[in-house]
Amino acid sequence: MTKATKQGDSGKRAADAGTDDANHVGEGGELHQTASGEHPPLTTNQGVAVSDDQNSLRAHPRGPTLLEDFILREKITHFDHERIPERIVHARGAAAHGYFELTQSLSKYTTAKVLTEVGVKTPVFTRFSTVAGGAGSVDTPRDVRGFAVKLYTKDGNWDLVGNNIPVFFIQDAIKFPDLVHAVKMEPDRGFPQSATAHDTFWDFISLTPEAMHMVMWIMSDRTIPRSLRMVEGFGVHSFRLVNAAGDSTFVKFHWRPKLGLQSTIWDEAVKIAGADPDFHRRDMFEAIAAGQYPEWDLAVQLFTEEQAERFEFDHLDATKLIPEEMVPLQVVGRMVLDRWPDNFFAETEQVAFCPSHLVPGLDFSNDPLLQGRLFSYLDTQLSRLGSPNFHNLPINAPKCPFANHQRDGHMQTGIPRGRVAYEPSSLQSDSPREAATHGFRSVPRIEQGERGRVRAASFADHYTQARLFYRSQTPYEQAHIASALVFELSKVDHVHVREAMVGHLRHIDEPLAKRVADGLGLEELPPAPASSRPVQDMAPSPALQIIGKMKDTLEGRSVGILITDGSDAKALAAVKEASVAAGASVKIVAPKVGGTKLSDGETVSADGQLAGTPSVLFDAVAILLSEDGAKRLSKEAAAVDFVRDAFGHLKAIGVDSGGRALQKAAGVPTDAAGVVAADDVTRFISAAKTRVWDREASVRTLA
Repeated sequence: MTKATKQGDSGKRAADAGTDDANHVGEGGELHQTASGEHPPLTTNQGVAVSDDQNSLRAHPRGPTLLEDFILREKITHFDHERIPERIVHARGAAAHGYFELTQSLSKYTTAKVLTEVGVKTPVFTRFSTVAGGAGSVDTPRDVRGFAVKLYTKDGNWDLVGNNIPVFFIQDAIKFPDLVHAVKMEPDRGFPQSATAHDTFWDFISLTPEAMHMVMWIMSDRTIPRSLRMVEGFGVHSFRLVNAAGDSTFVKFHWRPKLGLQSTIWDEAVKIAGADPDFHRRDMFEAIAAGQYPEWDLAVQLFTEEQAERFEFDHLDATKLIPEEMVPLQVVGRMVLDRWPDNFFAETEQVAFCPSHLVPGLDFSNDPLLQGRLFSYLDTQLSRLGSPNFHNLPINAPKCPFANHQRDGHMQTGIPRGRVAYEPSSLQSDSPREAATHGFRSVPRIEQGERGRVRAASFADHYTQARLFYRSQTPYEQAHIASALVFELSKVDHVHVREAMVGHLRHIDEPLAKRVADGLGLEELPPAPASSRPVQDMAPSPALQIIGKMKDTLEGRSVGILITDGSDAKALAAVKEASVAAGASVKIVAPKVGGTKLSDGETVSADGQLAGTPSVLFDAVAILLSEDGAKRLSKEAAAVDFVRDAFGHLKAIGVDSGGRALQKAAGVPTDAAGVVAADDVTRFISAAKTRVWDREASVRTLA
């Protein structure tokens, strides 16, 4: 098929998708496409025509999802069982054991012991993951990172299942199968793997205005993190804390990394994938092995029903966040991960997270995405682990006593004893009974409204918070978002999809739309789609940045030192000592791993061989070479790239006289910012703590 033919077909599809008279916009701003012409009616597997595939059935527009919604249940059940046994999403993961320690009691708001007993260390198992790729994909694609914590509390297991992004693509769980089908590898070709830069994803997104806020996040540096130890975690949804009086307070959960946020650069992330597909997994493993235990603060946003009513957005909408400037975060505890799993399959692969796993003192909100997840996750675990008894696996079993009347089933590893497997009963003195005083209780609340498939009108503003996020970024981060959009949309063959996305961007920020349109070679800006709500200008939130709030530290980072035979022993010792003192790990890179003889005659072993240990694996590099070594390496592509990439990725570079020769061979200017004399270790360490962002314009063209 020629390009012209493709584009001609695109025009026809654009007409079908965008100008069909049967299309209409719902109360919540969602697009409905009605069967007409060549489009057959959408039905269930039993042939029942579906009147609304955008909204699940709720008690009222902002009410809970109803179990009687057989369309939702069939759709999600089928989706949950599509793949066995790999997770449908979040298949590529790494996890660690540790503990959570409460530092500030929330007894005013909840009866949950894990949130009221200060100083108690609650065991946890935390799993990080990519979303789109399979188990064999790489660690560093542009992708959302899952952040799931299983807390083995005294009251039972609590699974806080979230992501490193506080919002999501969709508002209603009925759309989750469509989202994942769109983002996964295309079914007719089996690729791309672990990537969003393809037609089906952007086609779906271009027809889903509610996703625009999430698009800004996934195109930002948040989705190419430097380390799993340097990502935030979010519970995404609003939950409820319930106190002894039965009163509830809304809460959003945030995990904040002790090491601060740090990302890679896109070119760097791509090269890391080739150099070390297990980069994030290895980084976590090595940090724990070295006793540099990853740590996060747990912070909460607390707000009442009355406060929520005054928000300009609906907190039950998972595509929205509550700016920290509006509801400040309160740090209430910390999580430390201090032990790697003993067996990857038994623990990391078999762990089963379910948002429905709550403990007394917590409750759900009416967030329609959360309501669907309460069903979907459990259903998925039943399929993936093959049995309703997955809770008996050691990694999933509570560490507190538990008992019930559930019996038998495939893979039952427990041995329930006694005659009674029901209640009420009178035949067994130790059979489990209801916990009337401390059992789980749902918050009593009055639900009012007309039952039906309708989305709340308060969900209809799809662009205001997308604008908030983009305009809150530093100029560097805004440029990265624009460039990411150009890269992704350039991979899309269908022109009408590219144009549709640029049209959405016009609602978010007109200059952004122009930058992307120019990068795509569009001769004119496409029209912006109709918006059901006027786009508002919210006050910028600096808390949404990465660069603007990076910590001035080398702690948890890595410094690579390139040496050859004859390298200055004293210079090596000084750089290494200063880097370690600043909290960094140090790795020696050399042409040969077996041994390199230094200037004082000592032979040292390298941690990595030059060709297999490029500078993309480090946060800063030092080049310490003898004169002869510099001459040899100046003819070695791997050595030249070691310096060139470090410069292009805006890293600090420390050089001695031999290093200067390799710097020259790499075409790095002698007076370049961030390139310092290696013997000035204080200056080198200071430069190594951040990236030299002002250098970026000189090394790459940004949209």
